[in-house]
Amino acid sequence: MQVEVIAKPAASADVTVVFAGEGKKLLGLGTPLGKAVQKAMAAPSFAAKRGEILDVLGAADARRVVVVGVGNPKALSALRARKLGGKIAAHLLQVREPRAQVLGGGIGKLEDAVFLGNIALGARLRSYRFGKYVTQAKPGSEPAEIASLSLVTSQRAAVQKILADAEALAAGICFARDQVNEPPSTLWPDVFAKRLAELKKHGIAVEVHDEGALRKMGAGGILAVAQGSQHPPRLVVLRWNGLGKSGGGKQKGGPIALVGKGVCFDSGGLSLKRTAQMQTMKGDMGGAAAVAGAILAAALRKAKVDVVGVMALVENMPSGSSFRPGDIVKTLAGKTMEIVDTDAEGRVTLVDSLYYAATRFNPSCILDAATLTYAVSAALGPVYGGLFANDEALAREALAAGEAAGEELWRLPVNEHYVKNLKSKIADYRQCAPDDVSADAAHAAALMGEFVSGKPWAHLDIANKEFAPRDSAICPEGATGYGVALFDAFLRQRE
Repeated sequence: MQVEVIAKPAASADVTVVFAGEGKKLLGLGTPLGKAVQKAMAAPSFAAKRGEILDVLGAADARRVVVVGVGNPKALSALRARKLGGKIAAHLLQVREPRAQVLGGGIGKLEDAVFLGNIALGARLRSYRFGKYVTQAKPGSEPAEIASLSLVTSQRAAVQKILADAEALAAGICFARDQVNEPPSTLWPDVFAKRLAELKKHGIAVEVHDEGALRKMGAGGILAVAQGSQHPPRLVVLRWNGLGKSGGGKQKGGPIALVGKGVCFDSGGLSLKRTAQMQTMKGDMGGAAAVAGAILAAALRKAKVDVVGVMALVENMPSGSSFRPGDIVKTLAGKTMEIVDTDAEGRVTLVDSLYYAATRFNPSCILDAATLTYAVSAALGPVYGGLFANDEALAREALAAGEAAGEELWRLPVNEHYVKNLKSKIADYRQCAPDDVSADAAHAAALMGEFVSGKPWAHLDIANKEFAPRDSAICPEGATGYGVALFDAFLRQRE
């Protein structure tokens, strides 16, 4: 989708999008559209509630005028504007209109730049499609995408600046969605690593450590989970340092470390999942996809931040070489772990990833994202991701970033009581608590917290956030790219 910013409405536009607030009052540049639109708005079925759409054919100079309700204009926010953009895109796709102009000009309290930039971002995210494996188009499905969107405003320079940032974030989210949507038959650990290596073209430093390197460094957790698969593991490090040699910017201390769970497919290993549980397990690398997408977005917008991403990429499969319940695994930190359940594999790879990030980069803080436990989704449902943290200030930052991104978090406890439950008689730790259905999310976080070397750390358990089961305001059914916007908001707070 191409987005352009223009100063005046085009008389020849096929579709013009305008906004209306409470009392059915046209807002911004939509005011002079005239009586035909006002007459259509008088219909009792249209109340101009936020997200409500009225489609008027043959009005004014446009073939089609789409009136979008914003509700109370004073209550508009960037996130609400983003969702309005998604509503507009969904409607244009439904009525098969590939082009439209959107009239800004002051909608509520938001500046035109913020409002229109988020309209464009929402439209791009909602119009996302993953169709690379579709060989036969369905009749009547055209257009498959929105070709162009024209934003009409007198504040062209300001809108273009915000739009550039929005385009960077959209690229990061769509990159993450693409990886999560890939079938497991095409996104093995080595393939995923190669895709991440291609990010070098955006100025991102990339390191890829193969199985031999992992053995040499002693990453026993990563190797244990991977040993049942014919596809060997990789440890990938991405780094974007936008501070330059001068260290410009307000970021203090070492880099911000983002760690992502990268299980390309999780069968459960020998603790085999049920068939229904496996349906979405190609997305068990959603945390790694979020990390990569956030670093790509930072690079594209030339963010004044130093950020490093660490992702262990593995496949958890059942075979004669799989790791087993009862095994003792020696981790990268030198600590040993008694394996209880091979379907709790994420924490086994993450302890190595977290320790690697903490000891190699001496980061100012660590945030990890992982599609980790059924327990957190049972506790919080589809609304919140789980947040565990060992640092109060970092927890507040993460909560604020989630709220700003529309990917809200709810804080859950992590403390020494959960650590005590993980003590093993034959190793340093048990992988899971003795009763593994009791507070499993908190026990997983407590285990991981033992491997961050005292660094400020926040763990985001984003289980069941990687896929949308149906179309939503800014996401079609399928991969969501969850976590990219949250990490991006966090990095902006640190710039």
